[in-house]
Amino acid sequence: MSAAYEQYLVPVVFRPFAEDLAGRAAALHPRRVLELAAGTGVLTVGLLAATPSAEVTATDLNEAMVALGSARAPGAVWRQADAQRLPFPDAGFDLVVCQFGVMFFPDHVEAFSEVRRVLAPGGRFLFNTWGPLGTHAFEVALQAGLERAFPVDPPRFFPTVPHGYADPAVVAADLAAAGFAVEDAQELTLQGTAASTADLATGYLTGTPVRAAVEERGDGPAVRATVIEEMTARLGPGPVTAPMTAYVFRAVA
Repeated sequence: MSAAYEQYLVPVVFRPFAEDLAGRAAALHPRRVLELAAGTGVLTVGLLAATPSAEVTATDLNEAMVALGSARAPGAVWRQADAQRLPFPDAGFDLVVCQFGVMFFPDHVEAFSEVRRVLAPGGRFLFNTWGPLGTHAFEVALQAGLERAFPVDPPRFFPTVPHGYADPAVVAADLAAAGFAVEDAQELTLQGTAASTADLATGYLTGTPVRAAVEERGDGPAVRATVIEEMTARLGPGPVTAPMTAYVFRAVA
């Protein structure tokens, strides 16, 4: 799953926002950076390039992601870690960053409280979240394809998890509950470009948790064909460019 994620989704969906987040991190001139939910390291690579004098520690809960990420971004120290139980001492970092990971935390306030604990006083927490599903054209088309393939009980991963933490007011309230002050919150829309709709569908169906849901329901090749057909009808065969909207937050401990 991590290899498919890296091949098909990272260049299209995640790299544009990683470049933006790395630039924002560099503007803070950090010395000790902790990255949460680093995945295969697309942001880690950007952080190493944008903050060459900083010590970067990258973490992810998934062992396969850590293995792939550490090979891709060997300049960082890699650790497997749960964001709600970070294996680091108090006040050990002056910047914590997270790209599209906070939506997966089971308890947002608990995770944000851990982030605050490992930040030095005045340290920053910089992260992004996806906007509502309707603001991400690729995933609107994907979900339509899944609903066509599964008219009864379609997989609901994308509306409920990646796009399930899409109210900036809720995010700000959770940060405040964890002791943070929000310095900045911005809506950001960037363009993603995929070589083909078929590649994009393959990435989503094999490189995300939707893979397990499809396998549970059976007949993967037929599902893939239906999803590709629906996505192509909506986006074209490719190359295809479409808008993706996120929110970017910067909070101070």
